[in-house]
Amino acid sequence: MTLRADAHDVLTAWPAPDAEQDRLRQLYLAHLERHPDAMSRDCHPDHLTASALIVSADAQQVLLTLHRRIGRWLQTGGHCEPDDTTLVGAAQREGREESGIPDLALDAVPVLLSLHEVPSCGPIRPSHHLDVQYVAVAPPGAREVISEESADLAWFGLDDLPDVDQSVRDLIAAATRRLRGSP
Repeated sequence: MTLRADAHDVLTAWPAPDAEQDRLRQLYLAHLERHPDAMSRDCHPDHLTASALIVSADAQQVLLTLHRRIGRWLQTGGHCEPDDTTLVGAAQREGREESGIPDLALDAVPVLLSLHEVPSCGPIRPSHHLDVQYVAVAPPGAREVISEESADLAWFGLDDLPDVDQSVRDLIAAATRRLRGSP
């Protein structure tokens, strides 16, 4: 199975939590249908990406990266690579690469979708990441290691977040609900 086929299957089966998330799910599926290269950063102006919000083992903190180019605190994640075969695998790879934590436990079901404009991704503006977002749990005692993509990497309490945009807050809220098993 190809990454594109996996993305199609994941999004088709995904139970969107609300009408807006279902609208995004349908938009992502339509993008996959129209663009054979929808999973590649070479698909312009928009392409699917995968990310993972890393949560501490006790579910009290989240690990955020201060993105070097964008200058904002974000979850780990980014472009799918040619060797990726599944969306969850791409999110896990990105989480490992950007956090330095090798043993992340990812929930195989996406937690949220986020369509966001990216300022420097390809020759056509505006361009967007159609991000499929997962939640990952770090093992107890996990030690993060900053990557070259990050200006900083830090754990934050759920009630003590740095200046993050609403999409990150929404992801943290959805991940917290998922981990607590509540709707």
